[in-house]
Amino acid sequence: MADTATARCGAYAASSPETRGSKTMIDATTDSSSSVIDAAGRARRNKSEFIQVSNMNPITAFLVFAFLVAAAGSGYFVNLYLGAAFFVVAVLVGTSLKMANVWQKFVILRMGKLQSVKGAGLFAIIPLIDAVVAVIDGRIQTTAFNAEQALTKDTVPVNVDAIIFWHVNDAEKAALAITNYREAIDRVAQTSLREMIGSSMLASLLSDRKDADEQLKIEIGQKTAPWGISVSSVEIRDVAIPVALQDAMSRQAQAEREKQARVILGSAEAAIAGKFVEAANIYAGHPEALQLRAMNIIYETTKERGATILMPSSMVDSLNPYGNTLAVAIAGNEALKPNGALKVTELPRPAAAA
Repeated sequence: MADTATARCGAYAASSPETRGSKTMIDATTDSSSSVIDAAGRARRNKSEFIQVSNMNPITAFLVFAFLVAAAGSGYFVNLYLGAAFFVVAVLVGTSLKMANVWQKFVILRMGKLQSVKGAGLFAIIPLIDAVVAVIDGRIQTTAFNAEQALTKDTVPVNVDAIIFWHVNDAEKAALAITNYREAIDRVAQTSLREMIGSSMLASLLSDRKDADEQLKIEIGQKTAPWGISVSSVEIRDVAIPVALQDAMSRQAQAEREKQARVILGSAEAAIAGKFVEAANIYAGHPEALQLRAMNIIYETTKERGATILMPSSMVDSLNPYGNTLAVAIAGNEALKPNGALKVTELPRPAAAA
């Protein structure tokens, strides 16, 4: 146990002051990262953008290594003071030479005042005077937020999930105008979402998603603009309503569909009746057409094999109007015989020739 503790103390003492300072700073940053609890009760790790020491870039690491090797070689073989000089140069290069990626912005303060905002590439700072207080990511980022049991304008509780797309367009404002812009965006988005829900009817919230998204984008963008944040878009992913209200809305929609179906059926019946009236007017002036139509109906019903159709005799007689006319004429002009036979009127015979 004593040997282990001694070894740990020796390793800590052998480490450079920069390494110990970096480790202490990273531990402090990790401890200071707080869990943000949103309205749904889900914990999310708050990733702070404000750091003072970043990981050493490969170019700086190579130069530091080269100067350390030169310091060791010159101090051992040439002169101890020359080795100490190379060691000092290695420390200065490691603490002053920085490199930013294309999507990063380094905010630099000089003795507490804003000195500059450095972009992509290599740059140098003055150790102990300049300090990198924030590294801002300029890429488009997303933040999910929600509102639970928020009342609409017609007092209906709803649960709404949404997502916001944003990016930092002014690194100076994002680093100096607000303490933690990520947490602020989350809070502003939730507040704006609840305000929008409270001023909207449930029907419009369900049907007009695009209008609600545009309204949220404008409101959140106006609030985050002073912080150097630009809102690209806001999208509502889901609107959940109570189960009882879902059943009521389903019954209402079903009733509306049945009503529409009945209206359509009534309109069709009225149109069919109008066509029947037009056909009746045509048949009234053309009885032959009615006869042909009746014969066609009989043909259509009897063309199937094995079909037996029973028709009343009156319908058959109606298909032969000329035969009925002849029968009526005979019945009117001739009288029946006593035995039921037809009485035929004899024609006068011609006079005999003398």
